[in-house]
Amino acid sequence: MQNCIFEFSQLHRFGTAFYDFLRLRKEVFVDELGWDVPHNDEVEMDQYDTPLAHYSLVLKDGKVVGGARAMSTAAIWGGSTYMLRDAHLGKLPHIPPEILPDEIASPNVWECTRLVISSELTTQAERATCLRMIVDGLVERALERGAQELICLSSLALMRALRQLGYEVTRMGPIYRNDEDGRQYAALRMPADYSTLRQAELAEACLLAEQSSVMAYQPAA
Repeated sequence: MQNCIFEFSQLHRFGTAFYDFLRLRKEVFVDELGWDVPHNDEVEMDQYDTPLAHYSLVLKDGKVVGGARAMSTAAIWGGSTYMLRDAHLGKLPHIPPEILPDEIASPNVWECTRLVISSELTTQAERATCLRMIVDGLVERALERGAQELICLSSLALMRALRQLGYEVTRMGPIYRNDEDGRQYAALRMPADYSTLRQAELAEACLLAEQSSVMAYQPAA
């Protein structure tokens, strides 16, 4: 599997990946879960898909099999801010305002939304790998922009899956049941840190680079 990270100005670099992500979102959130969100016969796209958004997608054999979106909690585009804050302000009828206990608006905190994984990934190992690649991609982009923390509205099942991958996820608000899909959701937060596996890979790469540097500068006998 391959990870690609981009914003609106970079969409052209990845062919139809962005549109395919919107198509996958429609398949999962509308067709499977029955969410009342903006869509047509092919794709789902809402008011947060703007030039302020960043995306981390996963491709397998050239096909989008997972992805998610992120943006700064300081973002404002037209009459929208970010999803949890708009819910807190009473603008989103399907999400209770108390889901976000305190209003957040900081470039140091980013919100992640619309995380989706294709049903074509049937094994637990494949789905875990896809999830890790999506989130590590979001972390990478957020860190590049100076963020220190990520928040999201997530199912409790996803919170457990993220913890198993080594992300330090905690709940930051009450649990509520979504009447559209029957699942339980809560607002979550975590430091902008990579998964345990990615941290180990980065540490190993750093160690190898240091060893190579030392060997390169050893004086001749």
